[in-house]
Amino acid sequence: MLFRKIQTLIETHLKSDTNKILLIDGARQVGKTYIIRYVGQKLFENFIELNMVEDSLGDRLFAEVKTIDDFYLQVSMLAGNKMKQKENTLIFIDEIQAYPHLLTLLKFLSQDGKFTFIASGSLLGVTLSQTTSIPMGSIRKVRMFPLDFEEFLYANGLGELVVSEMRKKFEREEELDEPTHNKIMDLFRKFLLVGGLPDAVNSYLNDHNIQLVREIQSEIHDYYATDASKYDNEKKLKIRRIYDLIPSNMENKKKRVIAQSIENKKGKSFSDYSDEFEYLISAGIALNVQAISNPVFPLIESTGKNLLKLYLNDVGILTDILYGNNIRAILNDENSINLGSVYETVVASELIAHGYKLFYYDNRSKGEVDYLIDDYKNLSAVPVEIKSGKDYTVHSALNAFIQNEDYHIKKAYVLSNASTVTHNGKITYLPIYYIMFFQNTPDDIKDLKF
Repeated sequence: MLFRKIQTLIETHLKSDTNKILLIDGARQVGKTYIIRYVGQKLFENFIELNMVEDSLGDRLFAEVKTIDDFYLQVSMLAGNKMKQKENTLIFIDEIQAYPHLLTLLKFLSQDGKFTFIASGSLLGVTLSQTTSIPMGSIRKVRMFPLDFEEFLYANGLGELVVSEMRKKFEREEELDEPTHNKIMDLFRKFLLVGGLPDAVNSYLNDHNIQLVREIQSEIHDYYATDASKYDNEKKLKIRRIYDLIPSNMENKKKRVIAQSIENKKGKSFSDYSDEFEYLISAGIALNVQAISNPVFPLIESTGKNLLKLYLNDVGILTDILYGNNIRAILNDENSINLGSVYETVVASELIAHGYKLFYYDNRSKGEVDYLIDDYKNLSAVPVEIKSGKDYTVHSALNAFIQNEDYHIKKAYVLSNASTVTHNGKITYLPIYYIMFFQNTPDDIKDLKF
């Protein structure tokens, strides 16, 4: 089976003495059900799995459940022989968003403490915002993503020792030896083709057939584009239009969403499509990068509401759309092909999977910087520029950004195909695959006392 880092989090939570119910959010097809089922069956003698989408399309046993007694009664109809003690019974409520009232019920199931619970679903951000009684304090919501590059390396046979040594090199800002660099770059380019959706990764590992991988990616992409069941037909069409525009927007110089191009109507603004954007982002099928014009820490305080970039949640889906079965464009690193949008997409997915909120710098006169991330140690912004070509040292917008004394920039990164790690003033040049070690966990300040 595929190694998923979230497995450790799930196991630790289920083994703890907390009364909070773990709620795993994330896009469809990222492996939520599989990993919860695997851990649940491993840790608990009695594992009960309830799929609320299936129930809503079938017997609707849980459609009118309002109390914990009613809930237990319905569960007993399906698996009464497995309802034992809290220590050995896990009840997994899958696709919980199908019945929003069950999210409220989680609070009372947690307080009752009769069994151990875990839940998962998609669109939980939207669903919770529309729930009359949000069970805050009773749940722990964690988002799950497609496989990141580190997990892809494990899937391809690299051991923890190799990855650990790479991480040490990154932390010391040292480069890999040339043979190791070439091996990791080869796997990185394959990751650009395969992406991180578990079905696509398993297909690649089993058959190494790009056509089979592309069929899976196309099917999931179509499913993402058409699945907006909570909305009426008019909103569904607009959601589909915005989603379909993402690849072409990324090929433009600015890459940002233009509200007036969604329906080709003048006078339209972002506020006209707030529900559509909320769906795409909450569903996890689009990654939003917000504009920052005044990069003051923390960045979220300076976001612009009318400048937004959207990226697909999986780089494999993007390369399927752009290149289809032609793998030479990526594997051979052909000079005629600009992989800028592909590299930016994989970096976006890595950063958001590692806990970062996504921002970019926008200045009409000085240009744009691809990403900004918070630097908790220095209480400032860190610019991150992505380069897919050989001219990776050319970045006038980044230079102007760093030189602005009002921004108090302490360091910056440029990620590219180059094998070397070099420094030029505040800028550190890193191989593109080192993005796998960017982690938004301010460990360096966790032990401070106050």
